[in-house]
Amino acid sequence: MTPDNGERTLAYLSTIPVSRVKGLTGKRASALNAAGIENVADLLLHVPRRYIDRSTTATIADAPLGEEVTVVGTVHDINMRRVRRNLAIINATIFDGETYLFVTWFNQTFRERQLPPGTEVALSGKLERRRGRLEMKTPEADVLDRPGESLTTGRVVPVHPGVKGVSPGYLRRGIHNAVRRSLPVGDPIPVEMRDRLGLMDRSAAVAAVHFPESIEEVAPARDRLVFDEFFRLEVALALQKRRQIDEAVGISHVRAADGLVAEMTKGLPFALTAAQQRVIDEVQSDMTRPHPMHRLLLGDVGSGKTVVAVAAMLTAVDGGHQGAVMAPTEVLAVQHFLSIGGLLAGAGMAPPLEARGMGSLFTQTEPERPVKLALLTGSNAEANYRDSITRAELVDEIAAGTVDIVVGTHALIQEGLHFHRLGVAVVDEQHRFGVHQRVELREKGVDAEPDLLIMTATPIPRTLSMTLYGDLDVSSIARDEMPPGRPEVETVALAKSPAAEKRWLQRIRDEAAAGNQSFVVCPLVEDSLKVEAASATAERERLVGLLPELRVGLLHGQMIPADKASVMAAFRDRELDVLVATTVIEVGIDIPHSTVMVIEDADRFGLSQLHQLRGRLSRGVGPNYCFLVADPTTTESEARLAAMVASDDGFVLAEEDLRIRGQGTVFGARQAGTADLRIADLLRDTQLLIDARREAFALVAADPDLSDSPAVATEVQALLGDAVAWLFVS
Repeated sequence: MTPDNGERTLAYLSTIPVSRVKGLTGKRASALNAAGIENVADLLLHVPRRYIDRSTTATIADAPLGEEVTVVGTVHDINMRRVRRNLAIINATIFDGETYLFVTWFNQTFRERQLPPGTEVALSGKLERRRGRLEMKTPEADVLDRPGESLTTGRVVPVHPGVKGVSPGYLRRGIHNAVRRSLPVGDPIPVEMRDRLGLMDRSAAVAAVHFPESIEEVAPARDRLVFDEFFRLEVALALQKRRQIDEAVGISHVRAADGLVAEMTKGLPFALTAAQQRVIDEVQSDMTRPHPMHRLLLGDVGSGKTVVAVAAMLTAVDGGHQGAVMAPTEVLAVQHFLSIGGLLAGAGMAPPLEARGMGSLFTQTEPERPVKLALLTGSNAEANYRDSITRAELVDEIAAGTVDIVVGTHALIQEGLHFHRLGVAVVDEQHRFGVHQRVELREKGVDAEPDLLIMTATPIPRTLSMTLYGDLDVSSIARDEMPPGRPEVETVALAKSPAAEKRWLQRIRDEAAAGNQSFVVCPLVEDSLKVEAASATAERERLVGLLPELRVGLLHGQMIPADKASVMAAFRDRELDVLVATTVIEVGIDIPHSTVMVIEDADRFGLSQLHQLRGRLSRGVGPNYCFLVADPTTTESEARLAAMVASDDGFVLAEEDLRIRGQGTVFGARQAGTADLRIADLLRDTQLLIDARREAFALVAADPDLSDSPAVATEVQALLGDAVAWLFVS
């Protein structure tokens, strides 16, 4: 495995198929490829998830009772029996040459296949003595392979993440072979950087992370490989940001002291918060520069991001440009159209026109400089300066520059739609769009690239934003900076029982009597035989019978747009007391008198979804109530519900969500198919991420094209693969 120049770099090793490794050929190579391990570099970065120190592992007889311990033995026998339809019990007996251990698992039927008699296994769990015998319940089990194998006897044994179709022993021996034949591994990090940060040499790190001589070697070895992983990513992000500054032609907007933003601020019926004003200042400062703004705005539900977006667009309108807001759903686009129209009207900046039969949202005196606002979706075309308008007419008026601000869905990036002078593009709930959709909107600019403001009400932990959006400038509105006066939400987790149902039904009745409204959210549209979860259609029919005195509506994503709009208009106009819905209401719904949110089968929703749904409750009327109805069956779902009850701070919940489910596919929020962080843990490795970001941006600042660091450039390109191409168009 030696290239012509004698260096075995990770970039070079990424060109050698994993099938070239002894013991990992044929079906095993195919199984590894299916798990994303395609080459030797991938294999070296498939680091152990834990270690068993067999030089100090206690015998079963000597292990302390009542404590978490790891013991090693051979499976003597194993059997499974079904107690009832949804409960299987697996019993095994483990023997270490001196003592028997009796082990029980529940519903882990794969254990019978994983641990046939004769298998050497390490069990980690709490040891108990019951009825004179030693027992463990539901321990973690790691197959060690053949007794007496040199890689599992009398040493620190690595336990690599399992790969379906490859036994732990074959995987361990294959990695050992790959490590032995790959060393030394070329190190692209300058010696002075390694010394300054106290990082281990890469070759030593690769050897020690897989097959350490002692357990003390593991931490510094892992730290080195974590730093490398972050450093590659941050170099790519730094290169992208440098390219945005150096190559893109932007618009130098003028920040007028007496312009439309000042007029809006002066005319609003409320004062901007300090956080809103700070973020508006950051955005306007960006917009005055000659290169395009690329800014991410993080703000919890109800933090006032819309005002910031409108300020950005009015800054563009002041200079004769247009603003655009792209939303992922028609429901959210309509909500933005109404919210922005109402905000402009409240500031006396919208023409006198009643909108969508919703009552007078706009002032009745003609503004000196009316801001012309339009809505364009797949099925809808509206404008605040005309009684009616067709889609064709609206498309023509956008191209002519008649429209100042247009709100829409994917319709904004359709072929045939042209802007006159697009100055700023706002993308809301960015995680629902692919990168190329945002690029298409940005490319609607004519003479220059418009500024880009990406907004999300799904809070992102700081470490995640540094990896997902490290090429963007980030503004955030924290929980303690949000507009005052929002009522508290009492969140309660309830079991699925008649008594619990009686409780939340009575709350719905009481709130309806007070003139307020309620949401009931279900995870499905129709009943499913495969998933035992409340469906919106069936639940609506059931509630009509249980609440005959109330008006119950239905909303889900499979309805045609006109029907969805009609239902939402009826609910907004208080013609309905209860709305049974799916997660179509997760974002973009603002109902002033909604005070109850019932989420059925709440354990089937993610934490960010639950937080977004709760955020649909009234922002002015209170108190509010959120009922999480569920019988959780996993520790993760129990943890999600407990977190929701404990906090309504989106940023706290985002950190907790990361902790509960792990970092998962880190890049999935930006583009499917790009690499995960294989080694790093965003919660545990924050300081290494900060160090890597600082060093990467400093390197690119001093060497913008990496001509003095070719090994770094080659490794970034080789290991990030398609992700590099994506970063360069993001």
